[in-house]
Amino acid sequence: MSRSPSLPDRPTLDLDPELTPSERLAALQSHLTDIVDVNQQLQEQLDRIEHRREGLREEVDRLQRENETLKTASLYLATVEDSFEDGDAIIKQHGNNQEVLTEVAPDLHETIEIGDRVAINDSFAIQELLDTETDARAQAMEVDASPDVVYDDIGGLEDELREVQEAVEDPLENPEKFEAVGVEPPSGVLLHGPPGTGKTMLAKAVANHTDATFIKMAGSELVRKFIGEGSRLVRDLFDLAARREPAIIFIDEIDSVASKRTDSKTSGDAEVQRTMMQLLSEMDGFDERGEVRIMAATNRFDMLDRAILRPGRFDRLIEVPEPTTEARAEILRIHSADMEVADAIDFEALAATTESFNGAQLASLTTEAGMFAIRDDRSTVTMDDFRQARDKLADDAETGTPAYTTYIQ
Repeated sequence: MSRSPSLPDRPTLDLDPELTPSERLAALQSHLTDIVDVNQQLQEQLDRIEHRREGLREEVDRLQRENETLKTASLYLATVEDSFEDGDAIIKQHGNNQEVLTEVAPDLHETIEIGDRVAINDSFAIQELLDTETDARAQAMEVDASPDVVYDDIGGLEDELREVQEAVEDPLENPEKFEAVGVEPPSGVLLHGPPGTGKTMLAKAVANHTDATFIKMAGSELVRKFIGEGSRLVRDLFDLAARREPAIIFIDEIDSVASKRTDSKTSGDAEVQRTMMQLLSEMDGFDERGEVRIMAATNRFDMLDRAILRPGRFDRLIEVPEPTTEARAEILRIHSADMEVADAIDFEALAATTESFNGAQLASLTTEAGMFAIRDDRSTVTMDDFRQARDKLADDAETGTPAYTTYIQ
C-alpha cells in the first residue's frame, strides 16, 4: 500500500515591531527564500506524482484490455467441408477433426466456399472468414537465401551432377530445348545411395544455381499426429510451390513417408499411408504441376513403395555411390582448397588409404588434420596431420563412435 508523500514544513514569520526597516527587510527576504524553497520541493513532489499517475493510468488501461480479452470467448480454427443452399454448412474443427453441421449467417454464407478456413466459437457457429494462407510450417520450409554450395564443391560426381542438371535445372532455365525436341522434361529426380555420399549437396548446388524458389523438407516432417494433417501439409507445400513457380521441392529422407505399404491396422501406419497417397496424387495427379520440379533423397532405396518409383513421379533414379579412389582425392582437394597445406601433400596416396571413407568423412578428415596443426601451433597442415586424422577417425570407428562405425571397416 503506497503512502502519500510527506509535505515540507510551512515557513512562518513573526516580525518584532521594534525592528528597524533594514532588519525588517532582511527578515522578509529570508522568509521569501524559505517560501521559494518549499514551493520548489512541492513542485518536485507534484511532478513525481504526475509521472506516477501517468504510469498507473497506463497500467489500468493494460489491465482493462487484458480483462476484456479474458472475458472474450475463445475462437477455434475449422475448415468448411461442404455448403448447402439453405444456409447450412459442414465444418471440420482442426485438431480433433470433429465434423459438425452448423447454420451460417446470411452475410457469411454468400462468401464462404468449400475449403475455406473459418473461426468458430464454442457453439460451432462461424464468426469470421479467415484469409487463405499456406500452413506456416510449409512457409517455413521455403529457403529464402540460396545455399552457398556450388557445383565446384562437389567432387567425383560429374555424371550424377549432369543428370540432375538435365532433369531439374535445364527444364527451368532452358524449357525451349525440350519444346524443340517435343519431349516432356523429367518430372522428378530421386537420389539414392549410402549416407554421406553427397545427395543433399547436389540439391543445395541446384538451389544455388537456379533462380527458382527452393522448398526443402524432411520426410518425417510430413508425418503428423492427427488424421488429415499430413495430407493437408503436403497440399499446402505444392500450393506454395505453384504460387512461387518456378520452384523446386526437395524431400530429404523420403523413405520415412513413402515406405512400402503393409497390412498394419495401427492408426499411425494408416496416417503415414494417407500422407503418402496425397504425395503420390500431388506428384502425378490430374492437375498440371507447371514449372515445379521435385527432388528427393534416401539412404534406404529398398524400403520405398513401388508406386512412388514409377515413371511420371520419379523419372530419374540416380544412384550416388561411394567415392572411388580418384573421387576421394578430388574431394580431399576441394575441402583443403581454403587451408594452408604443405606442398608435399599427396592426395592420391592419402585417398588410396581411405577406401572406406565417404564424402562426409573425408570432409571431417580435413577438419581433423587442421585441428592437429592448430594443436601444434602451426598454420600449415602437413601430410603427417592428415595421417594422424585418418588414424584418429579409424580408431573412433573401432571404439564405436556413432558417426563412423557404419562406414569404416
